[in-house]
Amino acid sequence: MAVAQQKIVAPGLGAGAGTAAPDASQHKAAGEESLAPQQTRIMDRWSYLLAWLGGCVSIGTFAMGSSLVGQLNMLQAATAIAIGCFVIGIALAINGAAGHKYGIPFMVQARSAFGFAGTRFPGFVRAIPAVVWFGFQSWIGAGALNAVSATMFGYDNLVMWFIAFQLIQVALSIYGFHGIKWLENIGSGFILFSLVYMFYAVITKFGGQVDAKITGIEGTWGLPFWGATMLFLGIYSTMMLNVSDYSRELHKDVKSGALTAIYSMSILPATLFMGLIGLMVSGATGTADPIKVFSSAVDNKPLLVVTLLFIAFAQVTTNVLNNVVPPAYVLMDVFKLSFRKSAVLVGLLAFATFPWVLVKDESAEGLQIFVQTYSAFLGPIFAILVVDYYILRRRTLNLQHFYDADGPYRGVNWAGIVATAVGAMVALSFPSVSWYASLPPAGFTYWLLMNHWDACQRFRHN
Repeated sequence: MAVAQQKIVAPGLGAGAGTAAPDASQHKAAGEESLAPQQTRIMDRWSYLLAWLGGCVSIGTFAMGSSLVGQLNMLQAATAIAIGCFVIGIALAINGAAGHKYGIPFMVQARSAFGFAGTRFPGFVRAIPAVVWFGFQSWIGAGALNAVSATMFGYDNLVMWFIAFQLIQVALSIYGFHGIKWLENIGSGFILFSLVYMFYAVITKFGGQVDAKITGIEGTWGLPFWGATMLFLGIYSTMMLNVSDYSRELHKDVKSGALTAIYSMSILPATLFMGLIGLMVSGATGTADPIKVFSSAVDNKPLLVVTLLFIAFAQVTTNVLNNVVPPAYVLMDVFKLSFRKSAVLVGLLAFATFPWVLVKDESAEGLQIFVQTYSAFLGPIFAILVVDYYILRRRTLNLQHFYDADGPYRGVNWAGIVATAVGAMVALSFPSVSWYASLPPAGFTYWLLMNHWDACQRFRHN
């Protein structure tokens, strides 16, 4: 379908009825993101791989590794991480296919399954955790910068560093994918170097304790092992929903097999190193806070500074890609804002999450409940999008309908809402493997309702 020649309605883009999609020859300037079909693709396969490598360095991975102490040995933990990353790669390639082929973002992709008004539900399910994690990870990054400042210059002011760090990230975000591309590509080399060094420092400092408490235990290949694969998979489950926001920027000549390899091989190094580091340091010291661990593990001040800067820089690359773009697109769709205004608003909202409260030990239980609650909806929404694109629409979309607010996708598609609820209930019943367990019931319920519920029949139009 020649999208550039169609006349489509693109709500939220400042365009009226009958506005044509952007022509493929147009150049997209930095910060000029929109919900219209993406014609200008700015990332080749190597830029895309490096972007995902830089964007997947999450402090949460340390915590996931720490939670495996006493359950799995090193071999089992490494295997669980590898399996989780492979599943992630497949899932990202599958759900990102619509965005890659048609250039549409997640909030547009979801319109056929949830309706124009109904997309606010999956949108906010994705956006709210992103804003919370934006604030949380910014506080961690500011803590690392404050530690560097205190170590090198004797200046200790965490609040000031948090405000400055947040403003820097907002400033980087407003350049859109042009800025993200260069930030992630340049930062990937530093991230890989730092991860290798951190792994070496832990082995050197805690090698004896690691061998006794982790490597030497029997562990298990049973349910805890498969639950561990989902722990590391779950870190990226939010990105599985909005992967089209990224794949729409990738050159069209990249095939699905190559995409799966790109996702898996970009996510694996960071996840493997950080997960195993979290496992080793927690097993050896009983401490999961990476800043405290490396402050004690690294005796060389310059290398300590490099490590702490890595922790801070990792928050920037992760936040800008994964915690700014998704909620910004939601705000663009719901409130008809520009990308730059949306990015600034996301940064301001992150202040309101009070991350200095979330990092307290007494807040851990509430934060875990929050994660478990929103995670229960991620698997079902993923299953619904996959069934909608591959089974009901057979990978053929009529973009006219996706941009016509008065067309067949108007209002709410209750099949998507009901199927999400069914999948979420199953997920909450099997918390250790919730993402896996939610897929069949949500996908089947959505298919059943779309085929047999009269209220949903207009959403079958293709």
